[in-house]
Amino acid sequence: MLKSLAVLALAAAALLAPAAAFDTPARTAILVDYETGDTLYDKDADKRVPPASMTKLMTAAIVFEMLQKGDITLDTRFRVSETAWKMGGSKMFVELGSEVRVEDLLRGVIIQSGNDACIVLAEGISGSESAFVALMNAKARELGMADSLFQNTTGWPAENHYMSARDLAKVTRYIISQYPEYFHFYAEKEFTWSAGKGITPDDEKTTISQGNRNPLLYATPPGDGMKTGHTEEAGYCLTGTEKRGDQRMIMVVTGLSSEKERASEAVRFMDAAFKEFRRLDLFQPGAVIAEAEVWNGDADAVALTVAEPLRMFVTPEVRQGLKVSYAYTAPLKAPIAAGQQVGELRIEAPGRETRTVPLVAAAAVDEAGLFGRIANAISLSLFGYEPAS
Repeated sequence: MLKSLAVLALAAAALLAPAAAFDTPARTAILVDYETGDTLYDKDADKRVPPASMTKLMTAAIVFEMLQKGDITLDTRFRVSETAWKMGGSKMFVELGSEVRVEDLLRGVIIQSGNDACIVLAEGISGSESAFVALMNAKARELGMADSLFQNTTGWPAENHYMSARDLAKVTRYIISQYPEYFHFYAEKEFTWSAGKGITPDDEKTTISQGNRNPLLYATPPGDGMKTGHTEEAGYCLTGTEKRGDQRMIMVVTGLSSEKERASEAVRFMDAAFKEFRRLDLFQPGAVIAEAEVWNGDADAVALTVAEPLRMFVTPEVRQGLKVSYAYTAPLKAPIAAGQQVGELRIEAPGRETRTVPLVAAAAVDEAGLFGRIANAISLSLFGYEPAS
């Protein structure tokens, strides 16, 4: 049984002001609602592009996983090899032969974008960078990142090293949801490292302070993550996230022309996101969406509802075009447990992927007693009525 709900009643209350043009000069871009995972804006989001240092999102994700599993701790120390020490590009400036704590290395990767710190972590965890990269690619497959392939841990230019904007948003959402205890690293604006730390207490130390390049951290209101990137081929890129009230957005922009354009576009893009998209609460658990007939039960019908709050972030245009329908096989056959999935709710909106959520029984329905079953048997013999199995 497929039925449509009168969603216009949900949308008719008061329309918001007309949405402004939502566009960006970025080569590729995406805007994702963190809570639902819905894509709110997409500009070539599945195109494979060089991710530069945004690669380090996956590098950090693997380290977070090892920490959460207890394979390493924040106080675990890894030795700096000559390979790591010689690594070019942006650096944490770890000293050859020193032993550096994982927590410091993570700050070196996340805040300072240190290529050397990436290599130290990779070699310390997996023995070699290539073995660590295999973990990164396996995790990408596990997360359904179909347009990502890693050749290194740093984002250093390499053939067949790529990610898509959608995959960058996906790994960002994964980090925020799965590793909240480490997410705070991404909001830190500066990290000061003392070169030589970890060799002997009496060593002369050179203090090196570097700021986080993420422009959203310095905006008003500020963002709280994630990672910038830049190479000649990639252009200036940013994966960013910000929370305002109870709403969090994830954005990715790639291929911008300058650091200045990246900064201005990131702030403008995020401001536009929060201005244009508003939360639409569709259904709460326990709200009666429909009533379904029940066969052979101690009740003739059961209310149908959703197990979790169902909401979307939409523009006025999307809101006006929203359609919700539900489907289940009627009649339902007892016994039915409270919360048991008996069908699905389908949400369609212009420019969005169709979303389906379980439709569940709001209450339990036990099997009918003896006399009820006899009456049902008589009904079946007379009218040939039986629910689909």
